[in-house]
Amino acid sequence: MAKEGAQRAEETEQMIEKEGGKEAAEGGAAGSLRAGDAKEMRAVVLSAFGGLNKLRVSKKAMPEPQEGELKIRVKACGLNFIDLMVRQGNIDNPPKTPLVPGFECSGIVEALGDSVKGFEIGDRVMAFVNYNAWAEVVCTPVEFVYKIPDDMSFSEAAAFPMNFVTAYMMLFEVANLREGMSVLVHSAGGGVGQAVAQLCSTIPNVTVFGTASSFKHEAIKNSVTHLFDRNADYVQEVKRISTDGVDIVLDCLCGENTGKGLSLLKPLGTYILYGSSNMVTGETKSFFSFAKSWWQVEKVNPIKLYEENKVIAGFSLLNLLFKQNRSGLIKGVMDKLLNLYNSKKIKPVVDSLWALEEVKEAMQRIHDRGNIGKLILDVEKAPTPLMANDSTETSEAGEEEEDHEGDNENKERMPFIQ
Repeated sequence: MAKEGAQRAEETEQMIEKEGGKEAAEGGAAGSLRAGDAKEMRAVVLSAFGGLNKLRVSKKAMPEPQEGELKIRVKACGLNFIDLMVRQGNIDNPPKTPLVPGFECSGIVEALGDSVKGFEIGDRVMAFVNYNAWAEVVCTPVEFVYKIPDDMSFSEAAAFPMNFVTAYMMLFEVANLREGMSVLVHSAGGGVGQAVAQLCSTIPNVTVFGTASSFKHEAIKNSVTHLFDRNADYVQEVKRISTDGVDIVLDCLCGENTGKGLSLLKPLGTYILYGSSNMVTGETKSFFSFAKSWWQVEKVNPIKLYEENKVIAGFSLLNLLFKQNRSGLIKGVMDKLLNLYNSKKIKPVVDSLWALEEVKEAMQRIHDRGNIGKLILDVEKAPTPLMANDSTETSEAGEEEEDHEGDNENKERMPFIQ
């Protein structure tokens, strides 16, 4: 491992020298890694809320770090289900367009803002970003940045923060997972689902019930204790195995699954809602899907919760980070997760790598429930030739037709934050 770390350090130095030399050749003194003009970079831009045709790769002015920020030369970006909802404008208080999507990335520190401590130019890092992650360069406050272990690749690092922090916070901070407990997780083949399964395996005698599309079962069967087809009556299947139900339910679906999840809780059990992917059926935002999902949510009666000794909770990592200013708490969680990674107890699952220019196809893969683990945008990857029947060319009729097919059970719904 020490040898691999040395090799990675040498590769990093070579990359920094290459970038620095290139910039110096193009801009003279302005090629310094700590200073620069209004240089341009490639970025994925969402021109307006809507379908896949609202996304394009464009040139934008390269940002420079402000006080307390790091400038990162991006190598890989995480693609999450929340990004689909952002594209549709299907979130609370969406920002104005045009905007650059994306909330996590990995790369190399290229410049330091004033008062930044603990990092140096050339450090390999992963970071949370409040939008703007899908670009060749990002700037983000130092409290959202973490050093990458020597043997972790950039693609693994881009798949690590949101998935594992979300899973860890729900299991250990909210639900207080302990030895001998049981957990039900939906979309077990997704990024959060796989992170949940791995973290549960670090605690003795934890039983994990998972739901996923049947075509994923062979690939993920060893990661959970009991695996069910998402189209089956999983409530009866769980109760057949565990009459009393489960201790923890992690619900990324919402809708009718809320009532089902609460019905499965044991006394003192915890139900956590961390997504509402049942609202995303077509390519664009659908009021019908939105209303249908919420109308199916069972009204939670506090008296009933009191009588049955059940706990209901919610979790949003992005709100915790960027609205509720809990970066210190998240840093502590990241330290614990990196220790687990270094101990080889957890490892991010990467489904596939996509060029920035292939972001539409990557989003379609998530929408179609095709991924096992995390999809990654590889900034340095060259795009492959597009197929003739490109899924990015979707007509209004096609969007409406897909919307009506939203209940088609062959498409597994993915987590809100994955």
